[in-house]
Amino acid sequence: MAATGRGHTRWGLILPFLAVPVLVLGFLVIGMFMWALTDEDDTRAGGKATVPCAEALAFGGAQRPATADAGHCTVQGGIDTMYSAVLRMPREDVRGWLRATYPDAPEVRTGGSCGALCLDVTHEDGLPGTAEAHVVQVRVEHVNAETARVRFSAFTT
Repeated sequence: MAATGRGHTRWGLILPFLAVPVLVLGFLVIGMFMWALTDEDDTRAGGKATVPCAEALAFGGAQRPATADAGHCTVQGGIDTMYSAVLRMPREDVRGWLRATYPDAPEVRTGGSCGALCLDVTHEDGLPGTAEAHVVQVRVEHVNAETARVRFSAFTT
């Protein structure tokens, strides 16, 4: 057996090379458990899930306007349920769609903190009986001279 000097062993050279794979493997195992335990898409636990925009709009008693392009639509659950939809449509069609969808709702607000247009509707002030939501909020931003971005939220309280 070769002498390594007093108090020195060959393990001092081997241990650093063994520690790296053990650490990498440990991080991978921990990462897999963390990923498996997340409930990101579990809407019952508050995660968001992508849904068809027709479903999101119907929850608030609305239908997609014929002139609108549907964007990203989601549902989020928990104690309450919230659907959201993002639509792009001609600016000139927004007010007509809102009046046709919510004829008994309060007047659309403009400017201030709500952007170009705002509408808040509840069962008490104009939400249709077909809506499962308790509240609908619509926020409209003007993208350019012709196009509006409509952010639609429908939720229970």
